[in-house]
Amino acid sequence: MLGIVTALLISTLPGLSEVRERFADAKLVWLVAVVALELASCLSYVVAFRGVFCSRLSWRFSYEIGMAEQATNVLLPAGGVGGLALGAWALRQGGMSTGHIARRSVAFFVLTSAPNFLCAAVFGSIIATGLVPDAGPGALTIVLAGLAWATIVLVALLPRILERLDPAVHAPDRGHESRVTRLRRVLRQGAVTAAAGVQDAVELVRTREPMALAGAVGYMAFDVAALAAAFAAFGSTPGLATFVFAYVIGQLGGLIPIPGGIGGTDGGLIAALTVYGSPLSQATAAVLAYRAFQLGIPAILGSIAFVQLRNTLARSEAPAALCEPIDEPLPVVHLPVAH
Repeated sequence: MLGIVTALLISTLPGLSEVRERFADAKLVWLVAVVALELASCLSYVVAFRGVFCSRLSWRFSYEIGMAEQATNVLLPAGGVGGLALGAWALRQGGMSTGHIARRSVAFFVLTSAPNFLCAAVFGSIIATGLVPDAGPGALTIVLAGLAWATIVLVALLPRILERLDPAVHAPDRGHESRVTRLRRVLRQGAVTAAAGVQDAVELVRTREPMALAGAVGYMAFDVAALAAAFAAFGSTPGLATFVFAYVIGQLGGLIPIPGGIGGTDGGLIAALTVYGSPLSQATAAVLAYRAFQLGIPAILGSIAFVQLRNTLARSEAPAALCEPIDEPLPVVHLPVAH
């Protein structure tokens, strides 16, 4: 649908003649590469999901949840939270304990977000030092790179900051606790869970869990490569440092709560890429083509996966209960068979 709308806008709106010329001269082989790379990014998400939550999950069940999460992120305006909520629901239905799901959801979010912040910090610092000539506004780059470094440090220190918090409520009877006390208890429990999730993420990195790390890196790397292939389809590819930095900054537009970040992500990417040296017509054509596949592939495959996931949960008995050696799985009740 997005591809159809994009094609109609490009072909009809005034002032887009250069973009239309870019599309007319597009190299088909690079557009095919965009499809392949976006598919690889989606599958990397599934690999990371299985590596973080449980390597004993079946690949089929992991694929169904991972792809359904990505479809949810595309179709619902929840800034990525919707996908995690769907995954938590499916794992809970599959027999995984709530505590393990909460911790690993935080760990998964941290691991899949870490490559973006690291790239923003590293490439932003390289650009800010002047090693890349004519690389865009220096002051803006310094601010954004500094914010990326500050976020990395804050997340690294988060477990130590929160480790002294006690999630327990010091009240004799929770049934009579005030709303303020209840809210404080919930916030404390959330903070402790967040700290535990960050610690889980650090442990996965320290032990070099291959699926978690490869999946998290591949999820971003293949997506960046897909955008680079889209640029190659309409001309040349920008320099590595400015291109990756603009990609990361432009993706922040996806935080706007609209389905798939349509408009927010597109506008953010086009603006960032143009500010950091890409021609406007090429950036517009490349981003629109890239976004058509970035949204379309998970929307189609993820919707199919969601139907398959519901069937799996209906016919399988606690497919995720075997994953938690340290957590108590949900009890499986066997009903007597009538004779």
